[in-house]
Amino acid sequence: MINVSDTVDYDIHRVEDSVLQNSSDCIAIEEPLEIAVRYYKNDEWIVEPLMVTMRTPGDDESLVSGLLFSEGIIQDKAAIDKIIPNGENEGKYDIDNSLIVTLRKGNQLDLKNLQRHFMVNSSCGVCGKGTLNAIEIAYEPKINKEGPIVDIGLITKLPNILKGEQYQFANTGGVHASALLSQQGEVLHLAEDVGRHNALDKLIGHVRCNDMLKPIEQFVMCSGRLGFDIIQKAVMSGIGMIVGIGAPTSLALDLATKFDITLIGFIKKNKYNIYTGNWRISENFGE
Repeated sequence: MINVSDTVDYDIHRVEDSVLQNSSDCIAIEEPLEIAVRYYKNDEWIVEPLMVTMRTPGDDESLVSGLLFSEGIIQDKAAIDKIIPNGENEGKYDIDNSLIVTLRKGNQLDLKNLQRHFMVNSSCGVCGKGTLNAIEIAYEPKINKEGPIVDIGLITKLPNILKGEQYQFANTGGVHASALLSQQGEVLHLAEDVGRHNALDKLIGHVRCNDMLKPIEQFVMCSGRLGFDIIQKAVMSGIGMIVGIGAPTSLALDLATKFDITLIGFIKKNKYNIYTGNWRISENFGE
């Protein structure tokens, strides 16, 4: 993985106690990333543009692979042959803003379905039932019903646990985070990005490509609100428990209920809401 800067220092004015003073602030970089897919069909290699997404530079390979997993384009890391820069660096910060992912022979790409799916994800007038059906058509998820099992007292500690690992957020205050945790609350991997969807895609891409994901004994935590798209990405990787600091949407609850996912949100100092799947939360954990 290529190391690139994910922050930049800006000269600003800061007001404190009604006093204006010169200062500086650390800002999270946001740059576009163009993604194309190269695949083999009818005895020739075809390159098709997939999408352009805004992201925090860095860990772009995990972002791309996570996106492919989340959208049901691939189900195994072996489907990816390589991910390489596509063209010269572009943009203000001399960053690779274009990547091409080559799929191994035998992996087909349904471009029409894929383009329709990305269009639906970016629109706001989505019918809930039609979208739920589309999830099942794309890829039948397998959610393990046996775990994880998490202690009832752990949940209120999670915001501080997450915050302690959010190094970009500590510097900028302007990025989201997604983390994979053990059922005991250990952070196994954390990804940050200006986009909450990108943070989760980076997380999923990293843990799946490094064989770290064991949904029966792990769960995912996100720093932002829990919308349908966040739950969808988890479903596509078989993740059975999702915790968020914010609140879920109604469509997210519909999807979580449909696939027996435990959905927890609105975590405060001494309380939180279990919206679905309360059986994964134990009052007698470890006994």
